Amino acid sequence: DVQLQAFGGGLVEPGGSLRLSCATSGFTFSSTDMTWVRQAPGKDFEVISFIGRDGARINYSNSVKGRFTISRDNARNTLYLQMNSLKPEDTAVYYCAFSKFRGQGTLVTVSS
Repeated sequence: DVQLQAFGGGLVEPGGSLRLSCATSGFTFSSTDMTWVRQAPGKDFEVISFIGRDGARINYSNSVKGRFTISRDNARNTLYLQMNSLKPEDTAVYYCAFSKFRGQGTLVTVSS
């Protein structure tokens, strides 16, 4: 079975940083393009970042560009999201995803 488990969320003050990880199993991670998506309270899902299977292709939504960095370790089957300069509007549940699969999310709360 496909397993996607995001972790690393928590409560952080505005301007702070967090690093999310997503542990994966049940599919060939190194052959799979991956995304990070988030859902803020009361809002639709938003795709915030994409990384190609070999890490060469990367893009970001305008809402996080310049503040977030996506990366992956194909040897560890793990996806990462480094989040800097966090804002209250970044408060959301964050998920890693591919195709129709979206795993267990992790809650990020940005508040003073």
